[in-house]
Amino acid sequence: MTDQLIVEVQGPVGRIALNRPKALHALTAEMCDGILAALEAWRGDDGIRAIILDHAAGTRGFCAGGDIRMLAESGAGDGAVARHFFATEYRMNHRLFTYAKPIVAVMDGITMGGGVGVSLPCRYRIATENTKFAMPETGIGLFPDVGAGWYLSRLPGRIGQYLALTGQRLDGGEAHALGLATHYLPADRLDEAKARILADPTAIDAALAALSAPPPEARILADRAAIDRLFAADTLEDILAALDADGGEWATRQRATLDTKSPQAMKVSLRLLKDGAGMASFADEMAHEYAVAARVVQRHDFTEGVRAVIVDKDNAPRWNPATPDGVSDHLIDQIFAPLPPAEAWTPE
Repeated sequence: MTDQLIVEVQGPVGRIALNRPKALHALTAEMCDGILAALEAWRGDDGIRAIILDHAAGTRGFCAGGDIRMLAESGAGDGAVARHFFATEYRMNHRLFTYAKPIVAVMDGITMGGGVGVSLPCRYRIATENTKFAMPETGIGLFPDVGAGWYLSRLPGRIGQYLALTGQRLDGGEAHALGLATHYLPADRLDEAKARILADPTAIDAALAALSAPPPEARILADRAAIDRLFAADTLEDILAALDADGGEWATRQRATLDTKSPQAMKVSLRLLKDGAGMASFADEMAHEYAVAARVVQRHDFTEGVRAVIVDKDNAPRWNPATPDGVSDHLIDQIFAPLPPAEAWTPE
């Protein structure tokens, strides 16, 4: 078991705490393997009635995502290490999604990318005043993965498309209002919530209901009409044209944000959500995303996005293609083509 996780049994509850504080608990393949192993060990243990998934005490953030530098270094070569990571991470996502015992994810702090992937499959998802929820992948030439094609495509109206393209951060109240979090608790009540779950894991609903507080007003809902109108299209060019035609302050701000994102990544994201809305199962979604990830991780925009945002930090990525019209439908079709059966993702 890796020291990047704290895995322990406390009476009738299994606890998994992410423990890479210097990296804001960003996931490694070893962490994903460790979570899978713990879930498997507890699956048939009648003494374990519930699982708590959080981060190590006294540390910041819940989970800032995956190990992006590793993925970029692998993608610049043969991509084998990156593909292994995605395969393992997606199996963990799927296992969480299908797990029979209740899992309580404590999204206290940064919950981005891979952090979304470990929290959204859980039956209970607690947001706090510290929650910062986002899928910011288009800014590094990637796309919202870890099941985001499933989750975001099922949000109200066009909010999922808006979040996928812009990477907009949500606070805890907004995450709760959109159903991304099931409960909103002040952070200073989390210890009491965990204690009540340990005392009676069959009464999680009652414990969280008793400790919940009214969340702050969800600011994103005030923009709902604009989001649904201006992000209505499934083509990037039409969304950009709608923002330009509107010309208002909000639309102009969103247009400026999209100008900083990878055109390829934005087109991939829109296609992913369109496909995800019709997926028959979460396993189908993960197999679909794996094929896309296996290709995108080796393309120029991902390597360049990581260089600009994470390595050199000049925040001046040189996307290629540089404009939406340079990203052809044929290129997107190639990225989304199914993998050969021997290379395709499977849940086990």
